[in-house]
Amino acid sequence: MDSYLIQVNGHGDHAPMLDLHLKTNGNSISLGKVKGRKPRWAVRASEMSKKTFNPVRAIVDSMKVEPNPKKAMISLSLGDPTVFGNLPTNDEVTLAVKEVLDSGRYNGYAPSVGYQSCREAVATYYNCPEAPLTAQDVILTSGCSQAIELALAVLANPGQNILVPRPGFSLYKTLALSMGIEVKLYNLLPEKGWEIDLEHLESLVDEKTACLIVNNPSNPCGSVFSKSHLQKILAVASRQCVPILADEIYGDMVFADCKYEPIATLSTNVPILSCGGLAKRWLVPGWRMGWILIHDRRDIFGNEIRDGLLRLSQRILGPCTIVQGALERILQRTPPEFYHNTLSMLKSNADLCYAALSAIPGLQPVRPAGAMYLMVEIEMEHFPEFENDVEFTERLISEQSVFCLPATCFEYPNFFRVVITVPEEMILEACSRIQEFCEMHYQGAEGTQDLECDK
Repeated sequence: MDSYLIQVNGHGDHAPMLDLHLKTNGNSISLGKVKGRKPRWAVRASEMSKKTFNPVRAIVDSMKVEPNPKKAMISLSLGDPTVFGNLPTNDEVTLAVKEVLDSGRYNGYAPSVGYQSCREAVATYYNCPEAPLTAQDVILTSGCSQAIELALAVLANPGQNILVPRPGFSLYKTLALSMGIEVKLYNLLPEKGWEIDLEHLESLVDEKTACLIVNNPSNPCGSVFSKSHLQKILAVASRQCVPILADEIYGDMVFADCKYEPIATLSTNVPILSCGGLAKRWLVPGWRMGWILIHDRRDIFGNEIRDGLLRLSQRILGPCTIVQGALERILQRTPPEFYHNTLSMLKSNADLCYAALSAIPGLQPVRPAGAMYLMVEIEMEHFPEFENDVEFTERLISEQSVFCLPATCFEYPNFFRVVITVPEEMILEACSRIQEFCEMHYQGAEGTQDLECDK
């Protein structure tokens, strides 16, 4: 009869070893030693989670300051137009969703790229002779942020790099680093209305560059690129054979004296993934409806990028079906005066804010042309008691209860960003408090020199 001998060897810090012997017909055969597994808890966060870093949250969460209890807090920091209730969406937008909800026809799963009819609605809305679109060129996503994530994921591999504006929306870096993609920052020029430093941009391109991100209109700058400047950007991308990821979530949110040009309408050969959504123009950021528009008239992306986007979209099975069902009515029936009224209010606030801050010694605001923001330079030499924009904005909170985001959040120190969607009276009150704060801490050239001598 065959017999089996199992011997367990192990001592000290070493894992036990199983010494296996098989006895058959009187002969012993050694099967060698097999390392045993000692069960123990060893749950660790993934490398991807460890690489995920949001600079805005990191900086804001570290600003452990309390507002002045004698003054009501005025927050000019959050890019959400719905916060104060002064910018509601249009009734047609709300009715579209109610109608879909009542119909009960959109409660199930949709295709991961979105319902065909809803993709057709988006394609029809954005289609034009200069940049034709069909439903097959549209991928519906869970907000514009997911559109950007999918576009980055399909264009870039770990170890490659992407070109990102400075100052720029922090999500680009957050997403890229979590995917193992390097970020190269190209400069925007405040003295030229935040146009791109094209020479600097082109100098950053190398054989590992996967795409160029162009954000127009801009967060945080509130800038809008001219047609000629966009053509120069396209010329760089064409020379270097680099595709463009266009973040156009603020598309058409430009003031009356300015014109918005979707970059794809100017491109003859550069392939573009344009990311947009309902969030800002329709004032419903919480509805999480975005899209990618694929512009590829020279078939440079080919099927590979389209198939890649399809596969990536299958990871979460698409955006909210209720909002998808409402898309066609939202896009077709929202009255033009709704957009006009929103932009009139934003332009009025931008003008008020720019004029008030321009009159304050030590501050240099840059006039915006669209979106919902205004950037302000702090002439730090006139505020020597503050080391940087973070300290400046912290003290602004603690003394005046006004919260502006330090532009270090956008890789651009010694500026701060103002959100201009708040009610007019709040803008005026905030600017008045900022003036009081600056007058309290401002040091002219002579005062600064005296302070340096005292050191």
